[in-house]
Amino acid sequence: MSTYQVVGIGNAIVDVISQSDDQFLDLMGIQKGIMQLVERERGEMLYGAMTNRTQAPGGSVANTLAGLGNLGLSTAFIGRVHDDALGQFYAREMAADGTDFVNPPVQGGELPTSRSMIFVSPDGERSMNTYLGISSELGPDDVSDDVAGQAQILFLEGYLYDKDKGKQAFERAAKLCQQSGGKAGIALSDPFCVDRHRDDFRRLVKELDYVIGNEHEWESLYQTDLSAALEQAARDAGTVVCTRSGHDVVLVRGDEEAVVPVKEVVPVDATGAGDLFAAGFIYGMATGQSLEVSGRMGCVAAAEVISHFGARPEADLKALFRAQGLIG
Repeated sequence: MSTYQVVGIGNAIVDVISQSDDQFLDLMGIQKGIMQLVERERGEMLYGAMTNRTQAPGGSVANTLAGLGNLGLSTAFIGRVHDDALGQFYAREMAADGTDFVNPPVQGGELPTSRSMIFVSPDGERSMNTYLGISSELGPDDVSDDVAGQAQILFLEGYLYDKDKGKQAFERAAKLCQQSGGKAGIALSDPFCVDRHRDDFRRLVKELDYVIGNEHEWESLYQTDLSAALEQAARDAGTVVCTRSGHDVVLVRGDEEAVVPVKEVVPVDATGAGDLFAAGFIYGMATGQSLEVSGRMGCVAAAEVISHFGARPEADLKALFRAQGLIG
């Protein structure tokens, strides 16, 4: 019997959110709407420039786990934080959200807890400036047999591939999960991440049970247009999920294909849309739903999270699924 229904492994990042206009972004040399990695010094400068800061535990996979916790699944997160104020905040908040934060904050060590300075524009676009800090030091020693080896579903974050140790942690966790009969999958994270690790990701797609990406990530992975990329992905992967901002979601598993329409919602804050889509989809998978129902669950969860500030759900997602007739 699996101890956890879903285990995630990824960067443990505190999201620091502030509202700002395009003029401010230009002034600070921030490229709008994308995630940029920053060094410690620039991170501290941007942190200092933020007004009306709000803090929340973030990181892509951790946001997905918060959504799954909201849906009542048992979840655990494998990640690294420093034993500093932000790290203690992170571990505490994850536990309060119902996710076991299995690795205690690291004492000593050089690097502080990771943080992402997120500037939200009036149109809901978010510009993320991430200082990776200690979370990027995650390695195979942080992956315990008891956690990864007893997961029904493992969810991995493509960003981990940016460091060799993260890559080893990732591959060890996937192997432990699959050896004990679980399903392991990945979110491709972003097109730049795919560009950096294309060969690794192409190999991984063949080894993992499910892969979630948006249209730009799939196109980058196979260096072709979307329909050709998805045909290739369907040959390579167990289950393929492709989200397209504001357009239908395409899901393929063997001969089964589903196209799920998306209702256009003007976002208050687009942070976490992909993470919560993943939560709804994985919930569907964990509870034995069809591809179409799983995809629709993902869309409902994503629509909820973009309707307010912050990357974690505020409403009862199960109640929303019920209202849509997705669960009894």
